Amino acid sequence: MPADSPYYSYLLYVYIAVVGVLVVYGVHRYQLVYLYYKHRRNAPRLNACFANLPRVTVQLPMFNEPLVARRVIERTCAIDYPRGLLEIQVLDDSTDETVDIARRTVEEARARGVDIRLFHRDNREGFKAGALAEGLKSATSDFVLIFDADFLPPPNIIRELIHYFTDEKVGMVQARWEHLNRGQSLLTKTQAIMLDGHFVIEHTARNRSGRFMSFNGTAGMWRRACIDDAGGWQHDTLTEDLDLSYRAQMRGWKFIFLKDLTSAAELPPEMMAFKSQQARWAKGGAQTCRKLLPRILKSRLPLKIKVEAFFHLTSCTTYIWMVLLTLLLFPVLYLKMSLFRDSMLGRALFDGSLLLLATCSAGSFYYASQREVFRTWAESIKYLPFLMSLGVGVSFNNAISVLEGFFGKPSEFVRTPKFGEIAAGGTRNAAGSLLKRGRWLQPFIELSFAIYLLACVILCYLNGRITVGIPFLLLFMVGYSYVAGLSLYTQYVLTARPAPPAGGDTAPAVEPAVTRRGEARP
Repeated sequence: MPADSPYYSYLLYVYIAVVGVLVVYGVHRYQLVYLYYKHRRNAPRLNACFANLPRVTVQLPMFNEPLVARRVIERTCAIDYPRGLLEIQVLDDSTDETVDIARRTVEEARARGVDIRLFHRDNREGFKAGALAEGLKSATSDFVLIFDADFLPPPNIIRELIHYFTDEKVGMVQARWEHLNRGQSLLTKTQAIMLDGHFVIEHTARNRSGRFMSFNGTAGMWRRACIDDAGGWQHDTLTEDLDLSYRAQMRGWKFIFLKDLTSAAELPPEMMAFKSQQARWAKGGAQTCRKLLPRILKSRLPLKIKVEAFFHLTSCTTYIWMVLLTLLLFPVLYLKMSLFRDSMLGRALFDGSLLLLATCSAGSFYYASQREVFRTWAESIKYLPFLMSLGVGVSFNNAISVLEGFFGKPSEFVRTPKFGEIAAGGTRNAAGSLLKRGRWLQPFIELSFAIYLLACVILCYLNGRITVGIPFLLLFMVGYSYVAGLSLYTQYVLTARPAPPAGGDTAPAVEPAVTRRGEARP
């Protein structure tokens, strides 16, 4: 097809539109970094402390998690809080040996005088949201702390959170996630940096600048009245935490994020587990956007809240735009070589757009988060190129989920498999056989994208004129190759190996790597 064909003109317009959308979201990342530095010193302050500590309920939802069930129950029982004021609910919907492990652990704790009960449902109606709602029916306190099964609650967690609720307007207080197996592999190191950016920059910027933030499903405490006032836990999305967060804040409740209070958890160490988690978050984000964004935009909320809510709830669509960008790269390259050659317009369309998208926005965002969290931040920065590759590599996986979310395709809540990691470099206690096979064709499509991008690199190299764009094409290609390769390895190699015994009764408990700086609360 000749380069002056009208079809290439249409493709060029589409490419410019796609790049334009991604640039807008990139600029929004710059804004979050700006808001972070502007408001980072406006840390939440305690105006008072409870003279008499209130009763607190801790909910531990779990489903088929034998490798971590005992550990989280025992760690929760060890929380430093008056025994007569602490109620623990183990909300177990399991259909495997987790049921017996949880029951034995609960019975042992009850024998020691711990106020703990096991709730086991024969069905998963409402999934995690349904389990939390069911537990609330019999909860005996006004404050509810939630932990997923792979978390290690620090002993001082309740004392650090509870006094912020002396402000009657506070509905939820969120701690930051830390990562038990951060250094286990390239995949876990990269995930840790991604989540650090989300918590350190996004949460801090939104919360301290007066915009809406979200509860992250775990390691956070709710006021029971806030949950009820917002309409309770609802299960029409896969991200019930994001859904309830926005509904509560729309009702006027105040949220608090404590950047320096952390609770450690496990990162998915295998690609299929990581993709499953990413797909659920992407689809749930799209469902929540479809459900709540029209109401938010029509409300009387301040403009800054509406704008940030728009970017927050629609950020999942960037995966769709990334896939479209990938598909358009080859024809745009051909067009540049045939028509623009070495013109400034051609460089701006291809080299300039890739430079802006692949480095500046993400680079500044994650650089800022690592510098704030670690003194040895330079060690983490070297992973930024791979972080960008991984973000591109999972874009097809997440784009499918986003489309399903927007078009209302139902699906069950697929938990992220837990492997019982207890420290960086720890021994893996589970194999890929725990993962459900799904979308079996997807890794082959991702591999096809990698081959397609290799063709783009070869085209650039043979042309001899485009040099700046090649490194960014390689980032894209490496991302799809890595995601496809590990997906195939997990799906067809690890799943063929028998899984070792659960070992849930003997999983040791370890201290989290980081706790809140400063003195413990009374």
